[in-house]
Amino acid sequence: MTCPVCKTEFKRVIFYGVEVDYCPQCLGLWFEEDELREAKDEKDKNLNWLDIELWQDKKKLKISKNKRICPACSVPLYSVNYGNSNIEVDICNVCRGIWLDRGEFRKIIEYLKTKGKEEILRNYFKNLIEEGIEVFTGPETFREELADFLTVLKLLNYKFVTQHPTISRVISILPK
Repeated sequence: MTCPVCKTEFKRVIFYGVEVDYCPQCLGLWFEEDELREAKDEKDKNLNWLDIELWQDKKKLKISKNKRICPACSVPLYSVNYGNSNIEVDICNVCRGIWLDRGEFRKIIEYLKTKGKEEILRNYFKNLIEEGIEVFTGPETFREELADFLTVLKLLNYKFVTQHPTISRVISILPK
């Protein structure tokens, strides 16, 4: 396969536990379906509960066709914003591969960290319930969904301790 930007032959590399294709010239990354989520989860375990499904809500997608060609399918890639961010990624609607230009993975991680903090503060009970339901309904495996649920629970615990230190101290000295 060749790079959709500079047409250089891809090399394979282990990127945060996931074998991905990268361009040695422009340093862009090609993720096959689900590999971006897997690399993100490996990069920061506290983000495993927060996934951006690029294909989920087609009404919210800001899609534009571009000149890049999917290295796997040889069809045009489409540019979409990653979630509500200003990070534009290129996706293939056939194989669901994702092309990231150099530095975009780092930007995605930074965006998700900020979004995660906002989400956990604003909607923590809603997120906990949603993650609890997903343990049994998916879309990921039971084990992955359980890990997501436990991460949200851990983050809620941290939030409670920082917001209510007096209550936390009282609870910690209660007999068990």
